Amino acid sequence: MAAGGQQGAVAYRSPVKHSVTIAGHETAITLEPIFWTALREAAQAQSLPLNALVARIDVERIATADPPNLASAIRQWLMAAAQTTRAAIESPTSQP
Repeated sequence: MAAGGQQGAVAYRSPVKHSVTIAGHETAITLEPIFWTALREAAQAQSLPLNALVARIDVERIATADPPNLASAIRQWLMAAAQTTRAAIESPTSQP
């Protein structure tokens, strides 16, 4: 069964490599298609080009004590963003 108890809700696919430019240097990143889609959507939601969002994640990654590889950092960033969004949706809003 897939996450959330729904059978077939996740399409399991092999990772795909794409080139991105960070600080003027091209680098290849390998992510599963679901993460590429989420990354593009996150960039669009922040009105940023994909390369700019990846560069921002890279800066945050490098600033950590034990930086993971970039693909791992992107996955973790996307998961944290999803959890933040979910918490904001699920939390009760205060009404005047």
